Amino acid sequence: MSEYIIQTTNLTKRFKGRIAVDRVNLEIKPGEIYGFLGPNGAGKTTTIRMLLGLMKPSSGSIFLFGRHLKQDKLSVLRKTGSLVESPSYYGHLTGYENLEAVRRILDVPKKRIDEVLSIVRLTKDAKRAVKGYSLGMKQRLGIATALLGNPELLILDEPTNGLDPSGILEIRELIKNMPKEHGITVLVSSHLLSEIDQMATQVGVISKGSMIFQNPIETLRQRAKSKMHVAVSDANIAYRTMLANGYTVEQNDSALLFDNITDFQIAHIIKTLVHENVSIYRVEEIKKSLEDIFLELVGEAGSL
Repeated sequence: MSEYIIQTTNLTKRFKGRIAVDRVNLEIKPGEIYGFLGPNGAGKTTTIRMLLGLMKPSSGSIFLFGRHLKQDKLSVLRKTGSLVESPSYYGHLTGYENLEAVRRILDVPKKRIDEVLSIVRLTKDAKRAVKGYSLGMKQRLGIATALLGNPELLILDEPTNGLDPSGILEIRELIKNMPKEHGITVLVSSHLLSEIDQMATQVGVISKGSMIFQNPIETLRQRAKSKMHVAVSDANIAYRTMLANGYTVEQNDSALLFDNITDFQIAHIIKTLVHENVSIYRVEEIKKSLEDIFLELVGEAGSL
């Protein structure tokens, strides 16, 4: 078996001279939940459409399950389920009937319908007309449809888009269970870092068609270096005192900012400042959010 479920090499797509996807190299291993993150219009959906054979790349190659998509398209896509943008369904039919229509095309056993309804927790609503479903239920039905063929890879494009908090939670928990309960590798795209942070094991960030980050989500979190904010009565004296004691420090109005210092150092800083008759008003830790890091990464690749 290949080391990667998805691997692309210099994947590129041009539209009338405009580059929508620029030499993207995706690497997704079995059992991962890969968060494909980027602003709207960054190239996520175009990349996903190429992965699914819905759009032809201008250049570059795509390998799914270690096989070239161009050469083994039918065999690799049989092992792939997808939900791109809004799910398709017949509103006048029930959830079960919608799944039965797809099941006949895929030619899978009828019992698979009950299995996927159970996975997405729609068993109790299977006999209801889909036009009466909430948006979250329709998204879950879309995922059930993607799961009908027993895929080893599930590709979801913005699956929580437009959902209320309850619907977002349902989809998130559903995705998190895919690898460990069903052995399915997941690629999920989003423009919301907070969503990716809560379910992904790996993350790739795309901006203006180019990949600007691809690593475990933990690596992204480690970029969130905290600062210690110390509000004081005289920032000028405090700043000079800290420099004289060998600390790397920034002065910000009436406060000092320290990078990644230990509890022991904090105690020493306070003791030293008090000895110099500088009053300490407040000591607080300021952590950079993952959203801040995302904006920094995108900013490094060029202004939005």
